[in-house]
Amino acid sequence: MVPHSPQGRWLIGPLVLRVCDWLVPLGALALAFVIGEAVALHHPPALDGHLLDWVAAHISGGLQDSLVTVYRLTGKAFTPVLVLISMLYLMRQRRWRDLALLVTSCGGILVLVDVLLKPHFDRLRPPDSLIPLEGRSFPSGHAAGSVAFYMAMVVILSVDHPRRRWPLTLAAVAWMALIWLSTLVVRAHWPSDLLAGGAVGLAWLWLCLAGWRRLPGPPAADRSSPSD
Repeated sequence: MVPHSPQGRWLIGPLVLRVCDWLVPLGALALAFVIGEAVALHHPPALDGHLLDWVAAHISGGLQDSLVTVYRLTGKAFTPVLVLISMLYLMRQRRWRDLALLVTSCGGILVLVDVLLKPHFDRLRPPDSLIPLEGRSFPSGHAAGSVAFYMAMVVILSVDHPRRRWPLTLAAVAWMALIWLSTLVVRAHWPSDLLAGGAVGLAWLWLCLAGWRRLPGPPAADRSSPSD
C-alpha cells in the first residue's frame, strides 16, 4: 500500500507527489481523451463548425490580416527560435534546473503531439484555410506548445521575480488566447483541437513541474531579491 502523508502527499520511494501533481494531469488528459474519442468515431462536437463560421463572419479586414500574421509568427518559423534563445540564456546563466524544465516541457510536447497523437487520430484540418497548411489537425500543436513553453517561462522567470508572477501569468494567458484565436481565423484547427491541445499541454507541463520541483535549485545568493 502506498503511504500517505498528513499533508495530502503520496510517498513513492524518495519521490513526493502532491495530490495536485497527479489530479490536474489526469483531469486534463481525461478531457482530451473524451474529445479524442469523439473525433476518432467521426462524431466531433457540433459546436466546431458553428464557432468557425462565427469567427469568419465577425473577423475580417485588417484585424483578420493581423491575426494571420500572429499565426505565422507563432508557427514553426519563429517559435523554435524563441525557444532556442531562451535555452541559450539559461545555459549562459548556468540555470541547469530551469533549462531541464524548458527542454522537457517543449521537447516532450513536440513528441506527444506530432509523433504520437496526430498520426493516431489523423483528423483533417478545417476546409478553406486562409494559408497553405500541412499535417493533421488533432490535437493542436499551437495550443499544446504555447501552454508548455509560455507557462514554463512564467514559472522560470517568477523564480527570480516572484512579485511579477501574476503580471507574467496574465500576459502569457493573453498572448496564448491571441494565438488560439489566430488559429481559428486562419482555419488551421477546429475549436476542439485547441481545447484538447491545451489540455495535453497542461497535463505534460504539470508533470514536468512535479519533477522540476524535485531538482536542486541554485543557491539563494544567486537569485534576485524578492522585491524585483
